[in-house]
Amino acid sequence: MIEVNRLLPVVRPAAPVLLLCGYYGEHNLGDDALLQVLVLSLPQTKQLLITACDPAPVLALAPSALTVPRRSLPRSLRAALRADVLVLGGGSLLQDSTSFSSLVYYLMLMAVARIGGAEVVLWGQGLGPLQRRISRVLVRTVLPFCKAASWRDKRSFDLSQRWAPKLPTVLAADPVWQMPSRPWIGGDAIVLSWRPTSLLDRSGWLRLTEALDRLSVELQAPVIWLAFHQHQDAPLLQDLSDEGLLPAQLKARSSTLVPQSLEVVSDLVQRARLVLPMRLHALILARLANSPMAALSYDPKVEAAAAIANIPCIALTSVPSVDGLLTLWRAEVDCPADPDQTEALRHQASAHSEVLSRMAADGR
Repeated sequence: MIEVNRLLPVVRPAAPVLLLCGYYGEHNLGDDALLQVLVLSLPQTKQLLITACDPAPVLALAPSALTVPRRSLPRSLRAALRADVLVLGGGSLLQDSTSFSSLVYYLMLMAVARIGGAEVVLWGQGLGPLQRRISRVLVRTVLPFCKAASWRDKRSFDLSQRWAPKLPTVLAADPVWQMPSRPWIGGDAIVLSWRPTSLLDRSGWLRLTEALDRLSVELQAPVIWLAFHQHQDAPLLQDLSDEGLLPAQLKARSSTLVPQSLEVVSDLVQRARLVLPMRLHALILARLANSPMAALSYDPKVEAAAAIANIPCIALTSVPSVDGLLTLWRAEVDCPADPDQTEALRHQASAHSEVLSRMAADGR
């Protein structure tokens, strides 16, 4: 692969350079979905640089872009210094729950971009969690230097208003809601998008898998374990089996699918009798297919998305009994969403794209 630093000229090119920074190329389809929406929202006259771990899935979405090795801080900082606009695109990048070094990485990119004369735009972001006092101080210091921000949840919006009251800010549903919707077709499968999580102990997993086992027997339905984040989710079925947490009948009905594209996910959930997502963007893609569903939340962002879409949701911190799970799941089988409500969510999420349009109208 040609290194982007060799392609960047010493002087700025005539076309404005946009650096898109996010958790791209990490084989997480949620971030692929965010990048797809972001690229389609941008003016076509821009020269794109995109931070990526594996360039292949990124270039599949933006063939004309150049990629920057996102795990190389020096190369990422060099790209930020040469950019006209830095866009932190989607997710919750300004947080320290993953690691403090991750937060420092993004704050350094923002600071270096401003030193180089670039504008910084926060797009489709969640703010926090910020567990350390130093993290909150750093974010409060940097946030006012941004050009504009769009937030995907009210808590982040309110916090940004307190910390940077003059920052032009909008609140809208997650940007992935802007992707095309489609009618539910129906089929025979139960589709899961479950992930490993420390919130579930042995008892919690057993309640989930026993309820799933009983429901799959009642419906005579195969169970497809959708590995939305390839590296984290693909081993889950086998890991639960190895730990004695998977009933024999459920194991026999189950298979893992590692999708290679968002289209595969959309086709799958469009034909599901029931979708049970933990992953945020799996939830959104399933609702865009108007699929019957009930969510499981490992994070407040999942609960928030379920709430605005009127999707029943169980917090993994308080998993009900097997009978309680079955009562909820049975009520949702073969009951698709209201397409008009889905379209309303798509329209509301378009405010994220309007931030980028205003930026272009301002001359950037």
